[in-house]
Amino acid sequence: MTTIDITKASRWFGNVVAVNDVTMNIGPGVTGLLGPNGAGKSTLINMMGGFLAPSNGTVTLDGKPIWRNEEVYKEIGVVPEREAMYDFLTGREFVVANAELHGLDDRAAAQALATVEMEYAQDRKIATYSKGMRQRVKMASALVHDPSVLLLDEPFNGMDPRQRMQLMDLLRRMGGEGRAVLFSSHILEEVEQLASHIEVIVAGRHAASGDFRKIRRLMTDRPHRYLVRSGDDRALAAALIADPSTAGIEVDYTERALRIQAVDFGRFTELLPRVAREHGIRLFTVQPSDESLESVFSYLVTA
Repeated sequence: MTTIDITKASRWFGNVVAVNDVTMNIGPGVTGLLGPNGAGKSTLINMMGGFLAPSNGTVTLDGKPIWRNEEVYKEIGVVPEREAMYDFLTGREFVVANAELHGLDDRAAAQALATVEMEYAQDRKIATYSKGMRQRVKMASALVHDPSVLLLDEPFNGMDPRQRMQLMDLLRRMGGEGRAVLFSSHILEEVEQLASHIEVIVAGRHAASGDFRKIRRLMTDRPHRYLVRSGDDRALAAALIADPSTAGIEVDYTERALRIQAVDFGRFTELLPRVAREHGIRLFTVQPSDESLESVFSYLVTA
């Protein structure tokens, strides 16, 4: 299985440090690279794609250095965020040109265009394309040589809802085939919907790695928040507030529910059903209210 290993990698431009001592592993499946604008995501992808050399540390594909390694480039497809394209070419001519760079013929280009559903516009000049169409033809260009690694920098920019769903389905399918698919985004919803694994970059540093819910549960210094609806909210609140695992309980009259802050995740998840059973209180809803990726990201940025 193809993997990219980044080990203590840094990249600086003069006095500006864009990526600072990052270590991570990108394996088969879909990985989301999450971070605010300016966090260093594009720089990291450019190092993984072979466009930039690390100033320090290593970036390898299956143990082989990526920088200036022609053999490794055959395994990598890159969809950059930048819009720089040959607007005077048609979509088909653009993808054919990239196929020829890999020693492939028109059939590979036709297959790649079909994969991203761009046959209907392949003979139009790229200058006439919408931003979403440009994204898709860049995707076709990256897929033309059937790479085992696909790196996408903000791939959903400019896409309409239908195009976004099509691309998400395509990336899921490729990840399911065993390819290493990594895409960057600062849009939390995109990452939460698509990625089975996330890597978080904040201010050039690696802030977190893994499933975002597991990451959230490791943050023991911050309360876990729950929305709970029951048959007797007041009695339940009175029974829970006495336990040290509960930091605070608020009655939300609009939602007709309790908003509970738990400081001990393990103890609280055992306590709630036990207390409800002992007091004969039915639980209708037990819903984490701060385990969205947006909440996790906010915690990481402000930590």
